[in-house]
Amino acid sequence: MKKVLILDTTLREGEQTPGVSFSIEDKLQIARKLDEIGINMIEAGHPVVSKDVFEAVKRIAAERLSAEILAHSRALISDVDAAIKCDVDRVAIFLGVTKEKLRSMNIDENKAIEMAVNSIQYARDHGLKVRFTAEDATRADYNFVVRICKAAIEAGADRISIPDTVGCMTPFKIKELFSRLSSELNAELDAHCHNDLGMAVANALAALEGGATAVHTTVNGLGERAGITPLEPFAVALKVIYNIDTVKLDKLPELSTMIEKLSGIPISPLQPIVGDNVFSHKGGVHSAAVIFDPRTYEAFPPELVGRQREIVISKYTGKVAVNEKLKRLGISLTEEELSKLLQMIKDRPDIRSYRDVDLIELAEKVTGRKLEIQIPKKIEAIVLIKCESNIYTSAVARRLLWIKGIVKVFEISGDFDIEIYINVDSITQLNEILESIRAIKGVVSTNTKLILKKFDNLNQSTF
Repeated sequence: MKKVLILDTTLREGEQTPGVSFSIEDKLQIARKLDEIGINMIEAGHPVVSKDVFEAVKRIAAERLSAEILAHSRALISDVDAAIKCDVDRVAIFLGVTKEKLRSMNIDENKAIEMAVNSIQYARDHGLKVRFTAEDATRADYNFVVRICKAAIEAGADRISIPDTVGCMTPFKIKELFSRLSSELNAELDAHCHNDLGMAVANALAALEGGATAVHTTVNGLGERAGITPLEPFAVALKVIYNIDTVKLDKLPELSTMIEKLSGIPISPLQPIVGDNVFSHKGGVHSAAVIFDPRTYEAFPPELVGRQREIVISKYTGKVAVNEKLKRLGISLTEEELSKLLQMIKDRPDIRSYRDVDLIELAEKVTGRKLEIQIPKKIEAIVLIKCESNIYTSAVARRLLWIKGIVKVFEISGDFDIEIYINVDSITQLNEILESIRAIKGVVSTNTKLILKKFDNLNQSTF
């Protein structure tokens, strides 16, 4: 496989995610970060959409980043003019190529080719590089796709994008398609894979195997409907499977968190690479094997992407994992004590996971002695949230639940609408969470109360 280029379209396709609207300053921040991690091409937006999109594209182009900056454009001279005014490096001209799309535009194949050629020639005459996108190419007549793409190349397009617009392809079929196209078209090929059936990453990799040289991604897989190829697993897969270097992999979690905050779209704990759970091991057999050799249950080390491994202590835990966790805390138990402690854990299936401080407490009960262990104290807080009267409170509550550090969310009655419980390691993390809460659409105000002491139902302090 040749060198792979990544085009990130978080600023265009990503902003088409329902509920997402980036400010101009947001877009500048995102573009700089994408450039910093090594993205090759940044699709900055479609300038004719609105004044703020035009201004954002123009300002991003003015940053003179290392990445090539593109403006999206229909096959219309007026759209190309807007791209020219933004002073971008390249214009990405698209036109639907299925029979249904042509009928909806009331044009035939010859007229479609004419529109594509005219807009491409106009862009080239004004000094812009051109990528032509045959929209919905995977469902279109193959012969027409080849005809219009050849005409686009003759008119001056040096890149051709083949989108799987509704995510209906399989890896086998898309590899075959790109193999055929790469033998017939004298241009670089881009793959734009939607994720409607959950196959965007697999299809993107297959397209590369078939002859594509660039793949379009978004951070966290944002985009229309189910989104497109997510940058994080795609870039890591290139490294792990093909040993192809692209972006700075250890910066992906930071970038992902930034987009989560700016977009308001929460990251699932199960999201590959950046989800909270992806380097956590819970099952006893899994944990014991990973402690012995991480390669038994890890495709790659978490350090590759700036993450850390975590052994989760719960009713599923085995003796090896508990012992390893205690050793890291500087606690050594006899075999009998360790067995008793493990049984205490398994006798409480209602506890989902045990913190370090919980394990120390259990070890003290088992040994009958006070253990002088220094554990970083957590910061816990209760935050009351007031929402706008016309906002669906449950929608805000669901979004809150995915913010890292928020453990519980309650809809309540009274002067406030939502109450949340936060458990974090530092004041800095607490402030970041509060900023994320206030950035959620519909949140009017917050009232934060730090927890100083907790008591159980026997009125005994838990601190």
